[in-house]
Amino acid sequence: MLDHPRFELIRHDVVEPYHAEVDEIYNLACPASPPHYQYNPIKTMKTSVYGAMNMLGLAKRTRAKILQASTSEVYGDPLVHPQVESYWGNVNPIGIRSCYDEGKRAAETLFLDYHRQNGVRIKIVRIFNTYGPRMNPEDGRVVSNFIVQALRGEDITIYGDGAQTRSFQYVDDLVEAMVRMMATDDNFTGPVNTGNPNEFTMLELAQAVLKLTGSRSKLVYRPLPSDDPKQRQPDIGLAREKLNGWMPKIQLEEGLKRTIEYFDTLLAGRSSK
Repeated sequence: MLDHPRFELIRHDVVEPYHAEVDEIYNLACPASPPHYQYNPIKTMKTSVYGAMNMLGLAKRTRAKILQASTSEVYGDPLVHPQVESYWGNVNPIGIRSCYDEGKRAAETLFLDYHRQNGVRIKIVRIFNTYGPRMNPEDGRVVSNFIVQALRGEDITIYGDGAQTRSFQYVDDLVEAMVRMMATDDNFTGPVNTGNPNEFTMLELAQAVLKLTGSRSKLVYRPLPSDDPKQRQPDIGLAREKLNGWMPKIQLEEGLKRTIEYFDTLLAGRSSK
């Protein structure tokens, strides 16, 4: 994209104020992988809270429309299944995941308060587990972990008994949902769940990765991390209603094939150097 005449890349930390003339803002700032956001939890919280305030301030000044990339983690370890937008969540405010979970919850609060108090045009999407090509091999989330381990012939790490569930959304479907959300009427702010409602256990995901890679990796079991949610499944009824009939198009097997192809090429290139 660097050679495109209408593209400009600016390196900036959203914890610091930023000034530009803009029409729309997509605020995706914050590491989403537990190993990454737990590496510097204070900075993670600052990114979510100060970053949201700075971007909302920019939107207020320029009268821009702004979208917040929130997360299914606002639901914590849910007591309601599947998760609907009206559910307030079950979040530990003092756990090792709290810097991310509570940071994103606080950001949603800021977005709604800027909207109510200052008339800022806001949109909030709650993103469920998303994967696809161009992920970092060391991302630390389950899809990339399983694929990289399988391609390297390493043991595949299962936390807990592998019965915990997730719903996996391919990145193209998420981008489509965000663009459609930004195009909705100003009176509709969200939050809106964006995810694939098909639910899989960690064991089912591992078996699918083994099958598609042809790997002989073995499954090994490790203790379940603190506050790791046992279930994740979005109710996407509101997204279908408000986002012009949006539905995920790429199901798990096809998405895994595309992601495996990417990682296979990436790892082969690294090993040849």
